[in-house]
Amino acid sequence: MRILNKITAMALCATMVATSCSDEDLLDLNLDQNSVTEIDMSYLFSLATLNIGGEYENTRANMLYAATMIQHTASTAGYFSGDKYFYNAGYSGAYMERHFTSVIGPLSHVINETADDPNEANINAAATVMRVFDLHRMTDMHGDIPYTQAGQGLQGEENWFPAYQSQEEVYGLMIADLRAARDRFSDSARPLGNQDFLYFGDLSKWRKFSNALLMRIAMRMSNVDPATAQQVFTEANANSFTSNDDIAFIHYTDGPIGVNRNGLNDGYWNTYKYSRDCKISKTFMDWMINNDDPRLMILSGGTGNPEDPSTWDTDPANQMGMPNGYNSTNIREILDPSLLAEYNQIGNQVFSMLNLKYLDWQDPYFLISYAEVELMRAEAAVKGWISSDAAGHFANGVAAAINSWTEFDPSFARTATEIQGYISGRGFAAASDEDKLRLIGEEYWAATYLNDLESWANWRRTGYPVLTPTQDPNAFEGNFIPRRLRYWESEIGSNPENYQQAISRMGGDTFATKVWWDGGN
Repeated sequence: MRILNKITAMALCATMVATSCSDEDLLDLNLDQNSVTEIDMSYLFSLATLNIGGEYENTRANMLYAATMIQHTASTAGYFSGDKYFYNAGYSGAYMERHFTSVIGPLSHVINETADDPNEANINAAATVMRVFDLHRMTDMHGDIPYTQAGQGLQGEENWFPAYQSQEEVYGLMIADLRAARDRFSDSARPLGNQDFLYFGDLSKWRKFSNALLMRIAMRMSNVDPATAQQVFTEANANSFTSNDDIAFIHYTDGPIGVNRNGLNDGYWNTYKYSRDCKISKTFMDWMINNDDPRLMILSGGTGNPEDPSTWDTDPANQMGMPNGYNSTNIREILDPSLLAEYNQIGNQVFSMLNLKYLDWQDPYFLISYAEVELMRAEAAVKGWISSDAAGHFANGVAAAINSWTEFDPSFARTATEIQGYISGRGFAAASDEDKLRLIGEEYWAATYLNDLESWANWRRTGYPVLTPTQDPNAFEGNFIPRRLRYWESEIGSNPENYQQAISRMGGDTFATKVWWDGGN
């Protein structure tokens, strides 16, 4: 295009009377005098942060795969690929496809541009924390990934085909980067201010968030490198979350599509309304009913037509989860005659729907919660990593998980009596150590509803809750809950050498291939 523009300019000059053109004048014609040549790094940081909750990839990886694989939701619709372990290339690779360009690239640019300026220490540190958060998600989804060279294409052509690094190496790099970023936040540097859509410039909370992520990373690697995991966990635990006020979530509004709206909820209800085709899973529903969980009518919006409130039945006694693993034909074979007759009339509306009150565009998008931190502390106490009371951490975590729903809607508040009754009924204090780990795993599963990529990762690590795989003759590799998602297929052709090295090191690019920290269950 530049060459064509120069030829055109020369032709114009040749026809102009009494006018001379220099090469410099000709080249200047290629410059848009109205274009922006510099950008505020705070703006780029904000955009990348908002993109973490984008609709395209969160709908596909988090909702259509993880939520149904982990049996929070269920669907008879075939495009909910995780329900029956189908393979959809666009869904499986969506997070990698989008986030290298819309999240990791911009954050890497912010980090590079602010690295040598002490006044920009806070934006540099915050961008580093968010880069680690997003690449942590990606490595847990896929295994080996580009890390050091990820998003560094503008720094030189040597980064155009980034090398995949082993997940073990990536974990070490994430720990080092988070520690450095946490210690870089400075009260004397330029404030983050309103460009920060997590904490609006509160550096003490950013430090706690950094430590919460370190605790998550440490716990994830606890089965394969327990010594390092314990050291990282205990160091970070000294200054991490202490209440729901510390929850790390992206604040969205009902702003422009694809920019400042909760992308997961945009897919679930607001634009595409995929939640019409999925319901609360029978596995999750039965678990809540059997344990008298006060979240039952927070998570369930009742049975009926989600677009017609006059049809809603919100009586807790009438809630019914949809079993995973069926289509609209063979599900009829397991319904009793009275329910079958109703199903033949209104279809999947006989099952409990997702509560629309937590599916608004402006609802929070959780990254990591205080509930998760407390439940990790409970596990660390059971393991002997920390000396504090496991039962106290368990109670704090469960209460925090239930109370955090008021961030979505005030009507979700539950009384202290209800919450304490539920916690007591779980019987944690009298349980064996293994049963304590089961209870922690189940409550972590419940606490990370909507953040299903995290639910799925923790289930792979712990084996809790105990889930029964669905059975479908068309399952892609077999009837097992996938241990990972396959890479974005474009990598096979666009970065072949590095892709081949990664799958050779991991042992394949399949649903069955286990990532480094996955000890199996």
